Amino acid sequence: MSAFDLIAVHAQVSRLAWVDYAKGLCIVMVVMMHSTLDYGIAVSSEGWLHHLVAFARPFRMPGFFLLAGIFLSRSINSPLRDYVDRKLVHFFYFYLLWLVIHLSITESGLLLQNPVEFLGVFAYAWIEPVNTLWFVHMLAIFYMMTRLLRRAPRMLILLLAGSLQIAFSLGWINTGWSLSNRFFTYYVYFFAGYALAPWIFTFARSIPARPRHALLGLVLWAVLNAVFTITSSDSAPGVSLLLGFAGAAAIVTAGSLLSMQSWTYWLRYCGANSIVIYLSFFLPMKVALILLSYSGAVPDVGTASVLITVVAVLSPLLFHWVIKDTWGKFLYERPPSWRLHGMVRSGLRHQD
Repeated sequence: MSAFDLIAVHAQVSRLAWVDYAKGLCIVMVVMMHSTLDYGIAVSSEGWLHHLVAFARPFRMPGFFLLAGIFLSRSINSPLRDYVDRKLVHFFYFYLLWLVIHLSITESGLLLQNPVEFLGVFAYAWIEPVNTLWFVHMLAIFYMMTRLLRRAPRMLILLLAGSLQIAFSLGWINTGWSLSNRFFTYYVYFFAGYALAPWIFTFARSIPARPRHALLGLVLWAVLNAVFTITSSDSAPGVSLLLGFAGAAAIVTAGSLLSMQSWTYWLRYCGANSIVIYLSFFLPMKVALILLSYSGAVPDVGTASVLITVVAVLSPLLFHWVIKDTWGKFLYERPPSWRLHGMVRSGLRHQD
């Protein structure tokens, strides 16, 4: 039995705690970034949380994409119909649903005044994803691309994907189209999660046995990452790729360490429901942002950004908990009518 087969068996038996903790870290950092930057723009100022957002820039999305790919080996060779249902139709459904919700709110004036132009904005959003939904859109592309490349040598594809990332950072390839540019930037991390999964799991399992060494490694990484972000050299060709992988390794390390602490269970819950948060944090974030920016109730920009982040993370989780057993569960659970024949799995939390 190969290392990839062992991953598949283990993943079917239990849900790995450190993965949820690592995803929890990533989704909180994503929400924090949007909350902090948007609030800073709204009040024309920056706060202390902007520094933490800048620190997380090199690894925030690379870590998220790497984690998205680590269980792909258990489904990459499944029947095509099943794979398309779970990796294309699944994300198509949630992108369509939440695109309608987002645009109906953000473009409500256009919808009422010029429905034809609104339809044009809606159609364009399929080739140029809007707001935070681009991650869901990109995941479907990554999953399908990896299926097409599954017979190719993994290390060769990883090398080519890394070369694309460096070429883009050098400005050698730039389509001016965010969809392709994001592919150049992030596919290497997603594919690395798939291709290097056995080593990632081995690394994660070794951490609890050496917590002090792991903490020392995190401190050294944090110093190095801070130096590059402070000097604004984190986007330099090759450097951004290395920092992305180093940060992803740090997220795996932190996830493993946090999984040893019972008081951090809330972070695991966030990770297990990361897509729930990702789909709907934008709306409560905007409401909290508007209230705080207009009222001036919290004068410190950093503190206000933290409050907005907390609201934006907790609101989707609370809303999901309230509706998960009602007719409204279609917002987070794909209904049977949107499933291809033969599929038996359901729900966002159980996706690979």
